[in-house]
Amino acid sequence: MAIVNTNKKYVGAVGRRKTSVARVRLTESSKNAFVVNDRELHEYFPTSELQEIVKEPITTSNLEIKYMVSAKVYGGGVHSQAEAVRHGISRVLVKIDEELRKELKKSGFLKRDPRSKERKKFGLRKARRAPQWSKR
Repeated sequence: MAIVNTNKKYVGAVGRRKTSVARVRLTESSKNAFVVNDRELHEYFPTSELQEIVKEPITTSNLEIKYMVSAKVYGGGVHSQAEAVRHGISRVLVKIDEELRKELKKSGFLKRDPRSKERKKFGLRKARRAPQWSKR
């Protein structure tokens, strides 16, 4: 379990995706470290794909300064949460350095992905799937 030092100054932002919400804080550190819901990154997001999604904004921006990333995530599924953390990290990096905005925006990290599950309509089996038609 990682202990977050709250004495240092941080820059924070909120990232969202579907129903997931991530409160992200960046603090300057000696090395890049990620803590999600008081657990290490590899514990919370076990697959390398999800870990890469979370790290993408920092790797694409090629920062010389190392950051300690602390995130509180809730709602949605694991993949949605990873993308919410990525969105939050991107927003924080733009707050820190406005010059990163162009690169992060081009990669699509600053846009909140609005796609979510469509609601089920009455008379249908799913959102759009109608019951099987029979002539008699």
